[in-house]
Order: sequence, then C-alpha cells, then structure tokens
Amino acid sequence: MSQPVAYARQVFLDEQSVSVAALTERAQRAAGALAAMGVKEGDTVALLLRNDFAFIEATLAATQLGIYLVPINWHGQAPEVRYVLDDCAPKVLIGHADLLQALGDALPAGLPVVAVPASSAAAVSAPVSATIAASASVNPAHRFIDWNTWLAAADSWSGTPPATRSSMIYTSGTTGKPKGVRRKPATPEQAVATAEMFKCVYGVRPGMRALVNGPLYHSSPNAFMRNGFAHAEVFVMHSRFDAETTLAAIARHRITHAVMVPTMFVRLLKLPPEVRARYDVSSLEWVTHTGAPCPVEVKKALIDWWGPVVVETYGSTEAGTATVCSSEDWLTRPGTAGRPTPGTRIVLYDEAGAPVPEGGTGEIYMRVPCYPEFTYHNKAEKRAEIERDGLISCGDIGYLKDGYLYLCDRRSDMVISGGVNIYPAEIESALVQCDKVRDCAVFGIPDDDLGESLAAAVELAPGASMSADEVKEFLMARLAKFKVPRTV
Repeated sequence: MSQPVAYARQVFLDEQSVSVAALTERAQRAAGALAAMGVKEGDTVALLLRNDFAFIEATLAATQLGIYLVPINWHGQAPEVRYVLDDCAPKVLIGHADLLQALGDALPAGLPVVAVPASSAAAVSAPVSATIAASASVNPAHRFIDWNTWLAAADSWSGTPPATRSSMIYTSGTTGKPKGVRRKPATPEQAVATAEMFKCVYGVRPGMRALVNGPLYHSSPNAFMRNGFAHAEVFVMHSRFDAETTLAAIARHRITHAVMVPTMFVRLLKLPPEVRARYDVSSLEWVTHTGAPCPVEVKKALIDWWGPVVVETYGSTEAGTATVCSSEDWLTRPGTAGRPTPGTRIVLYDEAGAPVPEGGTGEIYMRVPCYPEFTYHNKAEKRAEIERDGLISCGDIGYLKDGYLYLCDRRSDMVISGGVNIYPAEIESALVQCDKVRDCAVFGIPDDDLGESLAAAVELAPGASMSADEVKEFLMARLAKFKVPRTV
C-alpha cells in the first residue's frame, strides 16, 4: 500500500498546493479588502470562479463578514450571467480574468470587479495584467482590480464574525428563470443541528482527507467545502472531472471522503480493468453522491469495487438534505434514496393535492428543520408556489415503501405517451450503462397520435460506433417496448 503524502494541513488544486495557514491568512485579507469597499453584513458578493484557491478564500472571507456569497455557473452565456448579477445586485464581483473579459458589455456599469489570475491548467487565460489593461476598452465603466494586488494592500479583518449565512445558490427549481435561495442566518441551535447533519450526510470528521472534483458553484460540492474544509487534514480540488485522475488523486493523497455524482461513477466504471487495478482506493471511508438517481447496476458495481463506503443523499437547494442511505441499507433495498434525515418530514401528494398512502406515487414534499427558513431572492411569490402544508417540493415524483423513499423522475420531465406516464430517468439509467455511450438525455416530443413520444439524444464514447437501431435494440433487451424511444 502506498504511503500518504506527508505535509502540514494542505489544500491542492490539481498539482498545485498551498498551506491552510497561508490560505486562511489571505482569506482574512480578503475580508478586510471587502469591508474597506463598504461590504457589510447581509450584503451579497458574486463569484464567477472555477474551482480555485480564491474560491475558498472568498468563502472564508464571506463567513467572517456575514455576507451572502453568490457562486455563478461560469458555463453560462453572458446574458445568463448578467441576469444573476442584476437579480442579486452584488456589491463586488470576483471572477477569473478570462471569464470576466468574455462577459464584455454584460457587466453591469459601476460594479466593482476583482480579477483573479487563472490557477488551473483547465483555464486558457490571458495574463491577468493584460486583461486588466484591456478591461477599460471592453467597457469604459469597468477597470478590473487585480486580486493578488488587492489582497496584498489590504489589512486583515479582525472583527467579530456575525451570524453565519450560507451561500446563495441560484437554482432553476421546477420552472422559469434561476432563483436565488436566500436563507436567514442560522440560530445557534440550527448551527449545531446542521453540523450534526453534515456528519450524517458527508461523514465529516477531524483529520479527514477530502476530494471535490465537481464545480463549487453547485450546492452539494459547495456545502461539502464549506462544512468539511475546517476539519480536513488534506483538501483536494480538481478543475475538471477525469476518471483516471480521480483514482490517481485518491491513491496519492489517501483520500477518505469525497462528493460525486452518478455520471462520475459511470465513467469510473468504464475505465479498463487494468487501469482501475493500477490505483489503491482502500483509504476511502465515505463517498457521498447526490444530484440524480444512480442506476442500480452502476451503484452495485461501485460498491463491489470500493466497498460499502457509498452514501446516497436526496434533497434540494431549497429544502436541504431530506434523506440519506448507507451502502448497507441500499444493498437490501436496491434503488432507494434512503430514509429521512433526523427530524425530516416527507409527504407525497397526488395531482389533486391529496396525500398519497405509502406505496402510491406522488410529488415529494419535505421539511428539514435544521435548515434556516429561506425565500427566493426578489421572488417571494415563487417561494409560495412550491409550499404545501408547510412542506417544500422540488418537483420530483416518487413513492415511500417501509419508510424508505424511492424516486421516479422529475415532474417536469415526465412524458405522457398514449395516456401512460413514462419517466425518462429510468431509460437514461439503462442507456448510460452501454459501453459505447458516454452520455445521454431522454425527453418527450410532440406526437399527433400519442400526444408525446420519446426521443433520445446520445453522445457516443470516443471512437465508438453505434446506430440508432442498435441503441433501440440495447434498450429493448432491458425495458418494456413502450419505454424505448422512437427517435434517436
């Protein structure tokens, strides 16, 4: 067995590293710099950053000041980013230099902008100095501030931290434009309960060696970073997901805890056996997955490989983590998303708004009491639309059996074909297991005869060849005929 890398508490970004002490000192300077710009408790600061040391520094600074940090999906087009900026009205925008430059005139006039040099090989970026020099020509209202120069000139923040606020994540929810989930500050009791919740969900413990290879603008990686960072002996971030790179990092750093999504599991399992055997993953203790249901065969294969360390969670940005499922529970009830987390209440309702008895399928509503109350920023009326009897829905369909929750699909994704309800997630779960398929999406399209019929968009693995008929044949062997897409 390989020996763990020996060092003091350290944070890694791909092959780069910085000590926790140095990162924390820079975070204190970031808090001081933001305060000097007039940012105060309850204000918002937006981030347009890839996974980076600066992301953690800004998060720690936000905690010190009691402000709402708004991480923006940097894959969005300029109008999409502008919409979030207009809606959250940040006092400052902090972003990678090349991402900021690409926004051009989409940057709001008068918004102070701090440019971070790209730290990752995944970013193809002009030097930050060149970006700053060019910024005035992009928009005369903007001249970017250099992140490192800004921190070097700042005094460290020494004030008393106010009540903790979570990140304000923008989510599309079930319909419409993205909405910012803005929570009240946590009470002392809620802070204690939430810390216990994260032990249950992420296995957080002192001395853990943590890996995050999903983007920190997503709620689960963000929550894992915010709550696990303080306890981690080693905290490893990747700028992008790569299956073999993930295995190499687990082996090199002796990773104990990680957060992933089912698509990552699929790609890990598709690695050739000789590649998988090259890396020692025996250090793993707790791998949380969320974001989508995991195909039964995929999860079983991963548990066979990694052992009973895989923990599934279900919830939403709005409601919080509503269920948790250990490997042991899942192996006895394949396909379940688990049991309610401590204190959580889950009720299913039918289309008429009546509670559904156990075993019946309905829309899932839930309440997780340790999470502070929330509203949608600037959209309180949208918040009211997803509540029923004090419970919150995120638009998913499922059923309860023996106290365990099972998911079918999202309400908005359900296809009604010839009067039959069909859930695309089930078809996607089957199709993604084909070795020739890298990714896929199944959805409904208008049909004069059936109302809707199924269509599938399929991305093949590099070098693979497969016809539409072969896709259908693969599914016919695994699913009822009415679930096989007519169009591929």
